[in-house]
Amino acid sequence: MSQHLPPNHPPVPQQKIGVLLLNLGTPDATDYWSVRRYLKEFLSDPRVIETNKLLWWPILNLVILSFRPQKSGHAYAQIWDKRTNESPLRVITREQTENLAQRLEGEGIVVDYAMRYGNPSTQSVLEKMQAAGCQRILLVPLYPQYSATTTATANDKAFDALKQMRWQPAVRTAPAYSDSPDYIKALGDSIRDGVAALDFEPDLVVTSYHGMPVDYLQKGDPYHCQCYKTTRLVRDYLGWPKEKLMVTFQSRFGPTEWLQPYTDKTLEELPGKGIKKVAILAPAFHSDCIETLEEIDIGVRESFLEAGGEKFAYIPCLNASQGGMDFVESMVRRELAGWL
Repeated sequence: MSQHLPPNHPPVPQQKIGVLLLNLGTPDATDYWSVRRYLKEFLSDPRVIETNKLLWWPILNLVILSFRPQKSGHAYAQIWDKRTNESPLRVITREQTENLAQRLEGEGIVVDYAMRYGNPSTQSVLEKMQAAGCQRILLVPLYPQYSATTTATANDKAFDALKQMRWQPAVRTAPAYSDSPDYIKALGDSIRDGVAALDFEPDLVVTSYHGMPVDYLQKGDPYHCQCYKTTRLVRDYLGWPKEKLMVTFQSRFGPTEWLQPYTDKTLEELPGKGIKKVAILAPAFHSDCIETLEEIDIGVRESFLEAGGEKFAYIPCLNASQGGMDFVESMVRRELAGWL
C-alpha cells in the first residue's frame, strides 16, 4: 500500500482492533481543587443529575462545590494508593487493562482504558487509539447492571469524542452483563471463596448496590430490576436459601427518595434483629473504588459495629482476579466476533 502513496505522505499505521475499558472516574489527587474539578465534571452530567439546569447550577457551584470537596478529599485520602499516588480505581482498572492485553497478545488488538470523569479522559484515549491504527474499537463499560447514569453516559462520552473525528473508527458497545452466566459464575465463586476465607460464619451476606433516585426507576431505567436479578441468579448458583443473601442500596445523595432498602440504615438495624455477623459486597462495581473501600469497608463497618454488630467482612469486587479476568476475556472475545 505504501508504494502507491504520494511523496511526503504521512505514515499509514497498520490496521488494528481496539478494546477500550471504560470506568467511572477519579480525581487526580486528594486536595481541594483536584477533587473539586472531578466533582464538578461528575455532578454536571445531566445523565447523573436530571434536575433542571437553571435550578441545579447555583446549588452545585455555590453550595456543593464549596464544601463537598473537603469531605470527599478526606474520604479519598483514607484509601489513596500511596505507592503509585493514585486512587485504587485507577490502579485496578490499569491492572485489568494490562491483564487483558496479555491475554489478547499477538492478535492485533490494542487494549486501553479511560475514565468517564477525570483522567485518562475518554477523548484522549480514543484519539490515541485511532492514531495508532485502530479502525475498529469495542467500548466496554465496566458496569454489570445497565443504567443511564453509568453505561449510557460512558458511551455518550465516547460518542462525543467520535463526533469530532474526521476519520471515525467503526465502534461497537458491549452490553451490560448483569445476567451473563459467565459473570454470575465469576461473582458467585468470588462470594463463595470470600466467605470460605473468613474466620467466622456470617449470619447474612449483603449485596449492596449503588443507589439512584426512585424517579429514575419510574422513568424506565432498568437498573433496579437488574440488581435484584443479579442477586437472585447468584443465590441460585450458590444454592443458598433466600434469607442468606440480601439486596440493599448505598450512596444516596440529597433529599430525594432513593432506592431502598438503604445499606447504612439496614446494617445499623441488623444487630437489633439478632444478626451480628455479616459479610457484604458491592456487585454494581467491577472494580473497587471509594464507594466500596471507604463508604462500605470503613463507614458502614463502623456503623454496624457501633450498633452492636460483632463481625463484619467486606468481600472485594472482581477487580483483576483470575475469575474476574476470565469473564472479561470471554465477554470481549464474544463481542469481537466477526472482527477477529
